[in-house]
Amino acid sequence: MSDHTAVLAKTPSAGVFVLPDTRPRFSGWMLFALAIAALVLVPVVVTFSSFAQVEGDILAHLTEFVLPELVGNTLWLMLGVGLGVSVLGVSLAWLTAMCEFPGRRLFDWALLLPLALPAYVTAFVAIGLLDFTGPLQTWLRESWAITGLPEIRSRGGVILVMSLALYPYVYLIARNAFATQGAIALEAAQSLGLSRTQGFFRVALPMARPWIAAGLMLALMETLADFGTMAIFNYDTFTTAIYKAWYSLFSLAAAAQLASILILFVLVAVVFEQRSRTQMRYSTVGRSAASRRIKLSPALAALAFLYAGTVLAVAFLIPVTQLAVWTRDVIAADLDARYWAFAWHSVLLAGMGALMVVMVALLLAYAGRQRPGAAMMWTQRLATIGYAFPGAVLAVGLFIPVAALDNWLIDTGRAWFGFDGTEVLKGTLLVMLLAYLVRFLAVGFGPIDSGLHRITRNVDEAARNLGTGAAGLLTRVHLPMLRASLLSAAALAFVDIMKEMPITLMTRPFGWDTLAVRVFEMTSEGEWERAALPSLAIVIAGIIPIILLTWRGAHSHG
Repeated sequence: MSDHTAVLAKTPSAGVFVLPDTRPRFSGWMLFALAIAALVLVPVVVTFSSFAQVEGDILAHLTEFVLPELVGNTLWLMLGVGLGVSVLGVSLAWLTAMCEFPGRRLFDWALLLPLALPAYVTAFVAIGLLDFTGPLQTWLRESWAITGLPEIRSRGGVILVMSLALYPYVYLIARNAFATQGAIALEAAQSLGLSRTQGFFRVALPMARPWIAAGLMLALMETLADFGTMAIFNYDTFTTAIYKAWYSLFSLAAAAQLASILILFVLVAVVFEQRSRTQMRYSTVGRSAASRRIKLSPALAALAFLYAGTVLAVAFLIPVTQLAVWTRDVIAADLDARYWAFAWHSVLLAGMGALMVVMVALLLAYAGRQRPGAAMMWTQRLATIGYAFPGAVLAVGLFIPVAALDNWLIDTGRAWFGFDGTEVLKGTLLVMLLAYLVRFLAVGFGPIDSGLHRITRNVDEAARNLGTGAAGLLTRVHLPMLRASLLSAAALAFVDIMKEMPITLMTRPFGWDTLAVRVFEMTSEGEWERAALPSLAIVIAGIIPIILLTWRGAHSHG
């Protein structure tokens, strides 16, 4: 029933006449959605407006000495990580989705476990193990006189670590694509006289290309946003340069100018990611077609097991084992009241941030249900595009207007009330929580919006016919039906905030160190063992979304 149709509709079951909803689409729901979208766009507008206040000496220094290296490093990183995650993610997805070999069911979900390891944790574990003075090279030199191994503190080392940390983005999406279309694609190829290998490259892989591209773009956006790994490897990219411009050059304008260039890289990735999504075509494939897996020969099955097991071991099992060993060595000295304060700050911030994300995401998704249409759809997209912005960009883009507002409040308070303070909003949790909201709103919006779409409109119409308003419909009808989606959204947002480093590092109030900040401080000093304890706590928390992803995947295919 259209909102623009002025007709009466009779509901036989209720015996009453119901007028269609003819309220204007530009309502309170639209205003709320526009307000959230405006909040997300504030960092972008602020960073680009920084060019209105150019500091000549600093800009000349950045242009001549910094920007060429940053652009080169970023392009090489994106090329290397893009190739790495594509090869690992696609090959592992094909094996677990389409081939039968020992351990396939275990690897099917276990290969997602590296998502629980922040890339910066994998980075310092890799350096601790593989550096020239590390245990592996020391053992090789002393036992076998082997020297001259590749340097882990290099561009290749950064690409390797990022590929191992981010391949699950491609693996998860490509596995679903192969599982639903792979069997039919192979059968079609074989009916045309192609071998299985030819069928993979000429039929199955092109059909899955939009899904693979979507996962690849997500991995590349995470690569652009990464700060901790680059800082540990001392590999300068825009995120580390933004931090140095703020805290070493003491120039927020220079940090904002660097952030604006990084946004251009991000927007290119967003455009490609959105285009890949529009090319996706979903289809339902019968269980019998999806379950006809390729029976590998004993030799190939052994190779498949060895390959999947090696990737899992290098990307997750070995780093976590090393963290546990280092934690055992330092826990007696480091597990003190100060450490519990780090853990409490992390849990408190993640809890408050997750609650804020879930509440705003719920209202934003509900606004789309109440006022559907193209305008609302694009507003929701703008409101959730913050996931693509690196934390360093959001920290700078939100801190600048908050600092300006803070100065105005101080001047006004001094003039009118004799206020003698130096900070009102700065140095509070406000900036951090707003940055968390902008960065991770999409994480909460996805599960909640999907959950709302699974609730049919008939439920809404029946509730309205019984006299239930919009607020009652949300609280009494939709919320009980969205419990699983709300739990997923809260858990995913909680863990992402626990792992988040640049926003916390750059905007935290004095004394509000967290587990992630502790990891940064210890790795900055090369104290890998002392960084293990907070890292292990973050990893344990990171297992939560893996369990949820596995549980939801099992139920969706069950």
